Amino acid sequence: MTETKTYKVADIKLASEGRKKIEWAESRMPVLMNIRNTYSKTKPFKGYKIAGCLHVTKETAVLVETFKACGADVVWSGCNPLSTQDEIAAALAANGISIFAWHGMDVKAFYWCIDKCLEVNPNLTLDDGADLIFTAHNKYKALCAKIVGGTEETTTGVHRLRAMAKDGKLSYPVIAVNDAETKWDFDNVYGTGQSTLDGVLRATSVLLAGKNIVVAGYGHCGKGVAMRAKGMGANVIVTEVKPTAALKATLEGMRVMKMDDAAKVGDIFITATGIKDIITKKHFEKMKDGAIICNTGHYDCEINIPDLESLKKSKRTVRNDNEEYVLKNGNRVYLLAQGRLVNLAAAEGHPSEVMDMSFANQFLSQLRLVNAHKKGTKMENTVHDISNQQDQELALLKLKTLGHNIDKLTKEQIAYADDYSAGT
Repeated sequence: MTETKTYKVADIKLASEGRKKIEWAESRMPVLMNIRNTYSKTKPFKGYKIAGCLHVTKETAVLVETFKACGADVVWSGCNPLSTQDEIAAALAANGISIFAWHGMDVKAFYWCIDKCLEVNPNLTLDDGADLIFTAHNKYKALCAKIVGGTEETTTGVHRLRAMAKDGKLSYPVIAVNDAETKWDFDNVYGTGQSTLDGVLRATSVLLAGKNIVVAGYGHCGKGVAMRAKGMGANVIVTEVKPTAALKATLEGMRVMKMDDAAKVGDIFITATGIKDIITKKHFEKMKDGAIICNTGHYDCEINIPDLESLKKSKRTVRNDNEEYVLKNGNRVYLLAQGRLVNLAAAEGHPSEVMDMSFANQFLSQLRLVNAHKKGTKMENTVHDISNQQDQELALLKLKTLGHNIDKLTKEQIAYADDYSAGT
């Protein structure tokens, strides 16, 4: 472990390896790099401190260094005990970023890292799961009154923050980056779908074709997983509680059933709900020998691991991020990544190309908070949406970087679209 007053990482000697990976990500993230080139000239974040709690990946590093290039003082921690890539953390530390993150930390260390970020008295927060925001509200209430605003990256975090705002407990404005169309319809669907299966394959090396893959939850993340699994030749079963989501799954070629029934036939189980106790004791007891279970939701509570522990006769690690539980009934169940985010703990997270838009939204949303503060505009202490204009402009920029052009409506077409009297 390498520790100074300004950072704590696993091994600072990994910095050169991490730097190469960051440079690779930069080559795949043209939108964010365009933003960096534009705003590094004016440095709009000069005088502002940003405390971030986000998965420490090569893509995150591009965002962090973009903030730094644009004048911000940045302090960072990882938002999941198993998602930090140690070589990336080392590279950021070597570049003068205050970062407190390493792979495999326990819960106590996880919150210690968040404390280190908040101890610098930030003006802005950036979250993935809202752990930093909640810590600020619970332990640093005086600080909350001074924070300009924050942003939130995930569905889980946004849900928690909206509930908090509804209860009148949110002390500063937060922008829901997750709810941008250029985030949830790309990052959540295509990013989660690809990275989750990547994690499953790295941890197991199993053939997906012909397997019964049970996807719990058919929101944007679950849909992405189901689509990719189906494309790999799997027989996809979806479990849901929302009728419209279940109906969509059936019309998109998925089988829909209750988890109680799916538990009997599934080969691989992937939870993507954001809700606890999706797979519990009664399901483990029904699973066939050799079943594989994993989670791609934010927290490790979707699979009830204490229930699994209570049923075990023995336990061993058979591969990296793959633990074999031999149950008292003789069946084997394989838990991946300790029930944490399989796409980050067992793989590298989402591809750079989709994180390009998500992190561009993060930057622009933080800039929105700063600009409002500079103008003396007080934003309401609630969860704010990203504007449709930002969504569309960002998508257009992404298209241009990919070499695509699209049509524009003529003045006559715009007038026609707005003419309610037009018809037959």
